[in-house]
Amino acid sequence: MKIAEFKDVKLNWREDGNPDGKVVVFSNSLGTDLRLWDKIIPLLPQELRYIRYDKRGHGLSSCPQAHYTMDTLVQDAENLLDFLEIKSCLFIGLSIGGMTGQLLASKRPDLIEALVLSNTAVKFGDASLWDDRIEALKKDGLENMVDAIMERWFAPDFHKNPEIEAWRNMLQRTPLEGYIGCCSAISETDLSPKASKLSLPTLCIAGENDGSSPPTVVQFMDDMITSSKMVTIDNAGHLPCVEKPEIFTQHLSSFMKDNNFV
Repeated sequence: MKIAEFKDVKLNWREDGNPDGKVVVFSNSLGTDLRLWDKIIPLLPQELRYIRYDKRGHGLSSCPQAHYTMDTLVQDAENLLDFLEIKSCLFIGLSIGGMTGQLLASKRPDLIEALVLSNTAVKFGDASLWDDRIEALKKDGLENMVDAIMERWFAPDFHKNPEIEAWRNMLQRTPLEGYIGCCSAISETDLSPKASKLSLPTLCIAGENDGSSPPTVVQFMDDMITSSKMVTIDNAGHLPCVEKPEIFTQHLSSFMKDNNFV
């Protein structure tokens, strides 16, 4: 277990693979922690260096009770990479992690060599939707939303898998302040002006049954980014790296080979 301490947050992070290899950084989704990537790490080329972290308010990172913005989450990622003396990396982000990746690549093109944007968007709905969700969370907590979130996260077949209870537990144990903070960051974010200026190699991944960022939303983002390509994973929801790790990894490995990471 490793903790990087910064001015207002302590971030839990993990390293796998070859510490001297090219760097791949993973950023997880709302309501999950770095275990989101557990299934795909062993399937990837082990000559690379894999860095995962829990964003603020999630997993084993600290949960500052302050207003979160996307700029704050990007600064956390940037601080961690600087702390680890990483000069260049492939950044892989899912959902809010993908928003972090887009903004970080726009801010620090020297740091991000390529992007994988999984099940994410330039904008997730209207601010009013998020404001209503935040008010409901403050009133009733996260418990009353869990079933609806599970429906968006996973395709119907996965709901028959006993493993789904572990993901339910992970979501339920997310600190409420951290979950609300990240909802607030998403509500204020429209990355359209930034995405339209990105030209680095980018892979956009969608899930056929994603209830949070359906393929049409991912396609809209893909159309904005120069030099990007998009794939859709069949019978998968918002977390295809969990439901279809082998297929997810095949797409990721091909992208790595095409861009000289392996």
